[in-house]
Amino acid sequence: MKKTTIAAALLVCAAALSSARAQDYPNAPIHLISGFPAGTTADISARVVGAKMGAILGQQIVVENKGGAASSIAAAYVARAPKDGYTLFVSSAANMINAAVNPNLNFDIMKDFTPIALMTSTPTVLVVSPELGVKTVKDLIALAQAKPGTISFGSSGVGSSTHLALELFKSLAHVDITHIPYTGSPQVVTDLLAGRIQGYFSPASTVVGHVAAGKLVALGVTDPKRSGFYPDLPTMIESGVPDCVSVLWFGISAPAGTPQPIIDKLSKAATEALKSSEVVQSLHKQTVEALGGSPADFRKHMEDEQKRWSAVVDHAKLRK
Repeated sequence: MKKTTIAAALLVCAAALSSARAQDYPNAPIHLISGFPAGTTADISARVVGAKMGAILGQQIVVENKGGAASSIAAAYVARAPKDGYTLFVSSAANMINAAVNPNLNFDIMKDFTPIALMTSTPTVLVVSPELGVKTVKDLIALAQAKPGTISFGSSGVGSSTHLALELFKSLAHVDITHIPYTGSPQVVTDLLAGRIQGYFSPASTVVGHVAAGKLVALGVTDPKRSGFYPDLPTMIESGVPDCVSVLWFGISAPAGTPQPIIDKLSKAATEALKSSEVVQSLHKQTVEALGGSPADFRKHMEDEQKRWSAVVDHAKLRK
């Protein structure tokens, strides 16, 4: 038998085996790996959506937290996992930023993963200390331009999504604001409330109580349109800063090379879960919006995010 014939026969056998495995999928628990700690928006999204997907698929989806390096440790772990649909990844805006900041990561977020579904998002709110004396984004810009370098904003770390939101704002509004990096949102909010820093681009759920209590002033959201959670709060675009869009989003991905029939099953389950009223309501209580869409939609979203954050990283000279 010719070598080409043997090779073709092996490919047919491999395809048949892959198809058979896909038809039997899933026949064991699925592990969904999150690169963020328990209780975060990523973790909440994974557990709420994962529980419903598991019920639809007939197998438990177990959420595992593997924190560190702004989700890069978890991403590297899943990129090397078997391509069988039993190890999935909670992908996020942080991964796109990490790739822009450090092009030498030991995985490629665009090549080593197959998108399944864009899962959730939560608003990012620009908040400031009442002591700053500003009531609108325009007030903040005017003050920052009048007193360059005297206003300080915190972030949850260099290269974090909260840091890049600040850098995007600075570049578009042409202001000089001092960046103070922290190790997480709780530390930022502590110092903001104490008056040691003056502002923060914060996940909404982190500061909503402080805003309601009058301890912080919310100036705007960085979503492309007004948030259903804060309909009276203008977007940064409405506030005179065009293109100032920074969305905290989370999705589900699989290692590249996972059989397409398995991707299709997972995508269908995710779509059904994200349309479920119980999932939508459960997420809404946590200031999280259910999204959804096809794998192709998610791929396009990631490509757009890659372009956005690469430009911001270059402008801020953050690339390693």
